[in-house]
Amino acid sequence: MKPKRKKQAKWLLANLCRLLLFVTFVFSGVVKLIDPRGTQYKIEDYAVALGVHEWMPSWTSLAIALALAMLEFYLGFNLFFGIRRRTTTRFALCLMLVMTPFTLWLALTNAVGDCGCFGDAVHLTNWQTFAKNVVLLLAAMIAACYYRMLTRFITERNQWLLSLYAMVFALFLGLYNIRHLPVIDFRPFSIGTDMPKAMMDEWQSENLEQMHYADFVLQTMEGEDITMEWLMEPGYKFLMVAPFLEQADDGTMDRINALYDYCRQQGYPFLAVTSSLAESIDRWKDLTGAEYEFALCDGTMLKTVIRSNPGLLLFHDGVIYQKWASADLPDVSLDSQPLEQSELGRMQSRTRLQAVNRLVMWFVLPLFLWTLIDRIWVGRKFYRRRKWRKGRD
Repeated sequence: MKPKRKKQAKWLLANLCRLLLFVTFVFSGVVKLIDPRGTQYKIEDYAVALGVHEWMPSWTSLAIALALAMLEFYLGFNLFFGIRRRTTTRFALCLMLVMTPFTLWLALTNAVGDCGCFGDAVHLTNWQTFAKNVVLLLAAMIAACYYRMLTRFITERNQWLLSLYAMVFALFLGLYNIRHLPVIDFRPFSIGTDMPKAMMDEWQSENLEQMHYADFVLQTMEGEDITMEWLMEPGYKFLMVAPFLEQADDGTMDRINALYDYCRQQGYPFLAVTSSLAESIDRWKDLTGAEYEFALCDGTMLKTVIRSNPGLLLFHDGVIYQKWASADLPDVSLDSQPLEQSELGRMQSRTRLQAVNRLVMWFVLPLFLWTLIDRIWVGRKFYRRRKWRKGRD
């Protein structure tokens, strides 16, 4: 092979590997930033499997989840634009050198059923995850070896600004989704889901690997199953979800108590569901003055239903109409209009397409404009230099 063609082949291979790493890291990072709580729960599963969960404070897993999501997004972003090529490719290689043996251990032991690499957006088996990481490890090695051949899409003079912009965006996106609900809901309990229909369809199916609602069982304190009876009751009804009352935020209980009084006046059923024991429920009632009834459900399932502790769901004829985090609970009083006549009773219009469009507008559009300005600046500089050379000739 001629030296020129050999160099072109290396350039093509290096940039294809860079593109593969960019797509994987950015997608993985964005999914984790959209649902940091989901990554937190997965890290807690890993901690249990490794036997280190007892000495880990509850905030540690969330901090690790946010840091990991930001790191993946930042590395992918830098790889695409060719920012700090040597440092970025070496960090990507170090990350894959850590993650590949870890996923091999995961595949051999099956300590955790799903690695959570792409959150709830894409599910891979442990062996599929290991195979993916082997490919990414090879790509990272090639990119790190030929980092000088990675094409830049931004000048060195302005790369720090884009790099800082990516970090700030990632941080704010992650913090927003921690305080509120994920802007895109990848889980089975999304708004618009007809719960009785979805559960009955699942029971009739023979595909055991696609069982999303099997553990969604509401039981009274006496152990009676009231799941379908409660879901199929016509009209509006509220479900307060608190996976673990011991860790629940009780700072917004005045709003929930006011909502319960409103429901009692309007005749809307209101039920709280938790996985905590009776002693914790009694303590909760004493602390908050709660008068609503409690039901029991699996804690892991409740964390899947809503990423908030507590969180609130509004059902209408078994269909999920609204979901609120504890920071966004509706403010109602005894004088508020019935749900049939108010905006509160309408289905929440938070589609994935709207959320994606919003993300594109707030991140990609300013990024595109700044990159365009940078290219224009480079073009003008090149034009002036060329004009100066012609003037000398």
